[in-house]
Amino acid sequence: MKKIEAIIRPEKLNEVKDALDDLGFHGMNFTQVTGRGAQRGVVHQGRGGETVTVDLLPKIKVEVVVSDRAVERVIDAIVQAARTGNIGDGKIFVLPVDEAVRVRTGERGEVAV
Repeated sequence: MKKIEAIIRPEKLNEVKDALDDLGFHGMNFTQVTGRGAQRGVVHQGRGGETVTVDLLPKIKVEVVVSDRAVERVIDAIVQAARTGNIGDGKIFVLPVDEAVRVRTGERGEVAV
């Protein structure tokens, strides 16, 4: 099993959620996060012409645990739903998951996901 963590633009959340739902992946977690990538933030022209740098931007972290065989389909769906083609579209991380346990029933492994 793998845990997929996707950092995306907040305005793309519903599109990503719908894309994962369409694939049959309904269990997922969302967290509001703040961060920056390679661009190190955004520079704005403030009042009176002064430059304002915002180096921590709001993002959403989507977390979903899937079987090894579903990883590429899930990544492709997230990329297609979240991509704008602009800097700041986000990143996807894939981590190994050793075990999953459903608290209600005690089921373990992929059936618990």
